[in-house]
Amino acid sequence: MSLGELERHVGHAWLTFQHGHYAQLVRTLPELLDAAQRRHAIEPEQGAELLVHVYRITASLLVKLDEADLAWLVADRAMTVAAGDQVRAASVVVQLGQALRALLRNQLALTTTIAAADRIASAGRLQLGSEERSVCGALLLQAAHAAAGCGDQHRVQELLDRATEAAERISDDPNRHQISFGPVAVALTEVVTAAELGDIGGAVRLHEKAIGHEQWQRLPAEYRAAYLVDVARAYLQVGDVGAAGRLLVKADRVAAAEVRYRPAVRTVLAAAYRSGAAPNGLTRLAAAVGVGR
Repeated sequence: MSLGELERHVGHAWLTFQHGHYAQLVRTLPELLDAAQRRHAIEPEQGAELLVHVYRITASLLVKLDEADLAWLVADRAMTVAAGDQVRAASVVVQLGQALRALLRNQLALTTTIAAADRIASAGRLQLGSEERSVCGALLLQAAHAAAGCGDQHRVQELLDRATEAAERISDDPNRHQISFGPVAVALTEVVTAAELGDIGGAVRLHEKAIGHEQWQRLPAEYRAAYLVDVARAYLQVGDVGAAGRLLVKADRVAAAEVRYRPAVRTVLAAAYRSGAAPNGLTRLAAAVGVGR
C-alpha cells in the first residue's frame, strides 16, 4: 500500500473497532499489520505513526478477546516504534494499561500509566494542547481503574480530580491519537471505580447522571457498550437482576459484539441469566448467544 492508502485503511480500522465490529477486524488486521510494517521499513519516520496506530488497535482488540498476554506484547512493540515521540508513546500506554489490568497486574498498570501522564504534564508544564491533555487524561483514567483494582480509594479520587481538571481544559479539536476523553469519560470512570471499590449504591446513583451527559451519545459504540456491561455487573452484585439484564440488552443494541463475542462479558450474561427470573429481553439475548441455565 502507498502511504495514503495505508492511512485510509488505518482510519477505517479505528472506525471498525469503535463500532464494535470485532469479527471484521480479526479478518483484516493481519494484512493491515503486515502492510504497516512494510511501509515503516520503507519510510521509518512517516510510517511510524501509522504502525503505532495499527499496533494500538491490535492490542485493544486482543484485550477484548481475553488475549491480554499478546496485547502486552503488541503494546511493547508499539512502544519501541513510538520511541522519540513522547505523546505518541504515551498514547500506547493507554493500551498497555488495559492489558496489564486485564492480567490483574494493577499495581504495575498504576505505576506505568501515572509515569506516562506525569511525563506529558512535566514536558508541557508551560502549555499543553488539547491532544496532549486528552492523552494525559486517558492515562489518568486508566490509572484510576488500576488504583481501584488495588483498593486504593484515596488514589482513585486524586486521579479523578486530576482527570477532571484536564477534561475541563480541552477543546473539540480533531483527535489524531483516537483517544475518547472528556468530562463524560471521567464521569463514567467515577461510576465504574465506585463499583470496583465496593460502593455499589454510589455507583448506581452516579450512573443515571453520567449517561445523561450531553457527550454520552458521542462516545464510540464499543466504549458505551463496555461501560454498560460494567454497570450491569455492579447491579448484579446487589442482586438487581432486572436492571442488570436491561443494561446487557441495551449494550447488545449499542454494540452486539461487545456482549456476544467477548468471553468475559458472556460470563456476566450467563450469571445474570442464571441468577433468577430474567427479563424477557435478557432471555432472548441468552438464547441468541447460546447461554443456557
